[in-house]
Amino acid sequence: MISDEVRTALDEGRAVVALETTIVVHGLPAPINLEVAGLCEAAVRASGAVPATVGVLDGRVIVGLSDAELELLATPSLDAAKLSARDVGLAVGLGRDGATTVAGTVAVANRVGISVMATGGLGGVHRDAQQSFDESADLTALSRTPVLVVASGVKSILDIGATLERLDTLGVAVVGYQTTQFPGFYRTDSGFSIDWSVANAAEAAAVFLAHLEFSATGLLLANPLAEDQQLDAQLHERALASAFEVARTQGVTGKDVTPVLLAEFARFSGGLSVSVNRDLVIANARLAGEVAGALSTALS
Repeated sequence: MISDEVRTALDEGRAVVALETTIVVHGLPAPINLEVAGLCEAAVRASGAVPATVGVLDGRVIVGLSDAELELLATPSLDAAKLSARDVGLAVGLGRDGATTVAGTVAVANRVGISVMATGGLGGVHRDAQQSFDESADLTALSRTPVLVVASGVKSILDIGATLERLDTLGVAVVGYQTTQFPGFYRTDSGFSIDWSVANAAEAAAVFLAHLEFSATGLLLANPLAEDQQLDAQLHERALASAFEVARTQGVTGKDVTPVLLAEFARFSGGLSVSVNRDLVIANARLAGEVAGALSTALS
């Protein structure tokens, strides 16, 4: 199901930005989760684009959730599943409820003709992947789906170097927005450099269109958090160590790891990490709207 607003925008060739719902349902605590969802949609609109928040309710994929539908999806008693690309069809077939990850969202977006999405941080290779083989499906989803994803790099709980190597191997283009340093989610600079950067949204759109001429993969537009908004470096490292210890003690694995690590980050930092997450995802939604607008103009 596509909302009337999103359907009209797509039919008219106007700019549309897909937004995931895992951050709302599984990533941020209430009530800031719904506040951030609303602010992301507002940021997309302020950039001249139409937001299309994606989720599954009663086995129906909805592209352009209403406020009431999003609030229902985020209700803890609903116990909405975390839907990657592989899970969306299963939820539909079984009539389940679910929030889409980056992978799930790009799969849906591509199917309905949306070329741009925004998120906080991309998933990636986990730090113990040599033993666990734990790697986010976000990476393979981008390797087979021609969607531009705006994110503040990958989550700093991950093995960032290994993630960049996997993106390279998978043929996913990685472009910095006004930077050649790969962002580290809560931190502006992860310590890893990237080869390509763009100066503005119009360049990002032009690069993406040219990329599609030669490749069927997606593009990661890495948008760093402003330096004055990032988490303090020492606090970040202490919180990271505590988060890994909590995950080890609880014995969590697979898709349960990231929510546990982010929750401990929030607890250890006294909520500062939640505030940083809020700022970066709104900034990414705003930039995604600008890029979607530039794409629409270039294709008109």
